[in-house]
Amino acid sequence: MTAVPTHPARTEKTWIRIPNGTMVRHRQEGHDGFIDGLTECVSGPDRNPDGKTQYRLNVGSQTRQLVTEHDLSILLDGNNLIIMARQKEPYRRSVTAHLRSAFADDRFVKST
Repeated sequence: MTAVPTHPARTEKTWIRIPNGTMVRHRQEGHDGFIDGLTECVSGPDRNPDGKTQYRLNVGSQTRQLVTEHDLSILLDGNNLIIMARQKEPYRRSVTAHLRSAFADDRFVKST
């Protein structure tokens, strides 16, 4: 018996973008930052499910790092809502529900 994935593999048509300002944690390197837009890539193997972009991750001062969504965990506050810069609770609640429909539960982590 094989396990059926809860969230099917996303393609360009079903891909849900993580909005700008969303706080995230790099899954391998452990540093926190926020999404600061998308960059279209012309070379390299790692891309988002749309097949052409990577996220710009702002990790402080003037430093940006290019990452794919596979590299990221989405940070939650004490109320289990995503953390976003300058956004009020009703909007964050809506975006949280939207992202939870696209990502597995293990992609969401509490902020420390």
